[in-house]
Amino acid sequence: MAGSIWKGSVSFGLLNIPVSLQKAQEGKELHFSMLDKKDLSPIKYKKVSAKDGKEVPWDRIVKGYEYEKGEFVIMDKDDFKAANPKATQTIDIETFVDFEDIDLLFFEKPYYLVPQKTGIKGYFLLAEALKKTSKIAIAKVIIRTKQHLAAVMAKGDYLVLEILRFAHEVLQVDEVHYLSEVNRPKFTAKEVKMAEELIDGMTEKWKPEQYKDTYNDDIMKIIELKIKAGEGHEIDKGELPKVEKFSNTNVVDLMPLLKQSLEARKRGRNSSVSATSKTKKKTAKKVTAKRKKAS
Repeated sequence: MAGSIWKGSVSFGLLNIPVSLQKAQEGKELHFSMLDKKDLSPIKYKKVSAKDGKEVPWDRIVKGYEYEKGEFVIMDKDDFKAANPKATQTIDIETFVDFEDIDLLFFEKPYYLVPQKTGIKGYFLLAEALKKTSKIAIAKVIIRTKQHLAAVMAKGDYLVLEILRFAHEVLQVDEVHYLSEVNRPKFTAKEVKMAEELIDGMTEKWKPEQYKDTYNDDIMKIIELKIKAGEGHEIDKGELPKVEKFSNTNVVDLMPLLKQSLEARKRGRNSSVSATSKTKKKTAKKVTAKRKKAS
């Protein structure tokens, strides 16, 4: 398949399922060019030799491992493949676990697995078995010379591969001491209860599409205003997003804030219910009027 990131097989017991790895993330970042402020000419990055300062063409650049000061061993693509030929071509499933057993700190990056022609039946068989057992597979895979821990799971008809962090790459709560100099505050049962009520009132079904990258939108708005204003012209500050001022002062009494938050949520809910009620009344009046005319 064109554009695949990696091609190989999922090794599952005696099954070998040929697959390709496809992206599951959509890059939406704004890209800015580095320019010289003097004349807006583009800034270029060059690979130069530390010895003579001259630019080195790509076909002369190799990877080297420094085993002693100034002494290198040169490695090429064939050397990396030779390290473990099987590993570079397989997603080797080692075990199956429950999804709930994996700490979310371990999840790093998702990909879609797509079956190649000879692996279609095995692909769907594995996906169906994972769904039936509510399990996910834990595997190892080498992508671009680096070995990764990975989870293979079923999502709809697809198999998804999620790159996981190894245990030594994750700092667990008993390994960090960021709160060692922070005194744990005391709070009343009433404060906890009000916080719980606020959480309950703000709880809803997870809908990822409702969350938008508003910062990117604001940046684009400024860019569009600058384009509209023309080069060298100041943009109308009144058209920019309003800046809210935040205070760093310590809040000792949480109760007023919790009460205000709860009241605001209730007002919003009541106004929504009121609007719905008014709409229903208007609809009922229209229906009644139509019935009278018809009779």
